[in-house]
Amino acid sequence: MRLKRKRALVTGGASGIGYGIVERFLQEGAAVAFCDINAEACSVALGQLSSNGRNVKGLVGDVSKSADARCIVEEAVAHLGGLDILVNNAGIATHGTILETSDEVWDRQMAVSLDGVFRMSKHAVPAIIKAGGGAIVNIGSIGGFLGFKGIAAYCTAKGAVVQLTRNMAADFAEYKVRVNSVNPGAVLTPMIEESLKVQAGLGGDWQAVKQALVEGQLFQRTATPAEIASAVLFLASDEAGFITGTALMVDGGYQIKA
Repeated sequence: MRLKRKRALVTGGASGIGYGIVERFLQEGAAVAFCDINAEACSVALGQLSSNGRNVKGLVGDVSKSADARCIVEEAVAHLGGLDILVNNAGIATHGTILETSDEVWDRQMAVSLDGVFRMSKHAVPAIIKAGGGAIVNIGSIGGFLGFKGIAAYCTAKGAVVQLTRNMAADFAEYKVRVNSVNPGAVLTPMIEESLKVQAGLGGDWQAVKQALVEGQLFQRTATPAEIASAVLFLASDEAGFITGTALMVDGGYQIKA
């Protein structure tokens, strides 16, 4: 088991990529706490993930709020007995050019997808240092490297996450804290499906948009949450002990085709 005796906290862990990460970490022997803003989804996920005596705890909170972030970390550390790994996965998708994006939408995108990484890391890093070092994996996106029409705020937030990752790696290397980002391409999660429906427009054929997305990939398919979880697992494990400040692209070669 690659994470035996490791203690991990995963944000946005009740569905999609986050759920896949929690599930894989548990399979690899980690004790895991996860959080989500959706209390009902958190409860359902906890019921599914806690089978077979697994050590997993579900927490409800909004990572964009400093008080919530602090409480999430404190509760996770109390339950797990410390912290070795943080995965900043929580995020949202918004649409619009800068002309179409309201101040409120822009602020919410930054608050969750960027500020959430800052706030969770700020509270988690001392616990990871106390444990003797560990790993932080931030979930970015190919949108942080490439320009995509109609999602200005999302791409901006993800680009900033990549840079924040580099700075955190530099700041905490002396404490044996590694910080990397995993940057997925197209992954069919509930959030992405909702995004495709928005792109199709009211009453539009979102399945056609989905097919166009698939055809735009080198492998002619989208990734699964499990494939993203495998990349996160590697960077979180001791196998990546000499890797920090890197941005791992898990996009099926999309940036090459683009």
